[in-house]
Amino acid sequence: METSQIFIILTPIFFTILLGYLAGYFKKFDAKTSQGLNTLVTKFALPAHLFVGITTTSKQTLIEKWPFLLALVIGIVGFYIIFLLIAKYVLKFSLTEASMFSLNSAQPTFAFMGTPVLGSLFGASVAALPIAITGIVVNAMLDPLATIIGAVGQRQNEENAEKESLLKVTVKSILHGLSEPLACVPLIGVILVLCGFQSPHLLAKSLEQIGGITSGAALFAVGVTIGIRKVQFSPTAFGISLLKVIVQPLAMLGIALAIGLSSGDVTKLVLLVAFPGSAVAAMISLKFDSLAGETASSFFISALMSLVTLPFLISWLM
Repeated sequence: METSQIFIILTPIFFTILLGYLAGYFKKFDAKTSQGLNTLVTKFALPAHLFVGITTTSKQTLIEKWPFLLALVIGIVGFYIIFLLIAKYVLKFSLTEASMFSLNSAQPTFAFMGTPVLGSLFGASVAALPIAITGIVVNAMLDPLATIIGAVGQRQNEENAEKESLLKVTVKSILHGLSEPLACVPLIGVILVLCGFQSPHLLAKSLEQIGGITSGAALFAVGVTIGIRKVQFSPTAFGISLLKVIVQPLAMLGIALAIGLSSGDVTKLVLLVAFPGSAVAAMISLKFDSLAGETASSFFISALMSLVTLPFLISWLM
């Protein structure tokens, strides 16, 4: 793809992020109102958009996507596990710190940038299914796993505190992950399609009334989240950012090629994990009070790095 075409695709995207950043920086949004904007996108607009995309997909197409799912599990959950072990035993982080470090290195902001970027390159209807599959992997697998391991680490460090059983922590984490609309709505859509359901035209049009705002609102929310935070340019924050926007996409490229996926699917997979780090992952770190400043800063730093890495990857892969 020519540089001019990439510029035309990415300029409106980063312009919207910049508007959100200015709104956050100049205090037009604070942490509370930013959370409301994130809730609109992640719990209403994007799930509605993904449900329509999945339930207007044929059953056969969905079945044929299992290698794509496998690549995402290896490239996201497997990446998390590998760097969890490195952070714990090489970098000597505590178990909770290692979990938060690896979670923020592995989880992309697919929910906010997937639709505008992949939609511009492949079309919104084509992009919906890969984004939905990513939502299932991240929300139903990665986040619960990172939460469970983080909780285990806290239990080890709080010997005198009242402890929940590991089984209870595990069940609660998995149920919480599955209760998130970005996990359960795509999953319900997949099950319905496998049972032969196709979304009627009226239902699809109704859901797209809210789903249609996803791209602009999501990008603006990314900018606001960056704008309201104080950035720490620490080695840990830079390390997370490098892993997120450079190492993980290259690892995913190798995984996708090894599985033998089509060039279009290879491109979608690499770009899905090449997006900046996730604000959701940073919020989980804040919940554990573990590397909270570093992970929030890595969200900002990886967004800046993606100004260079995304155009390069698009020009290379397409």
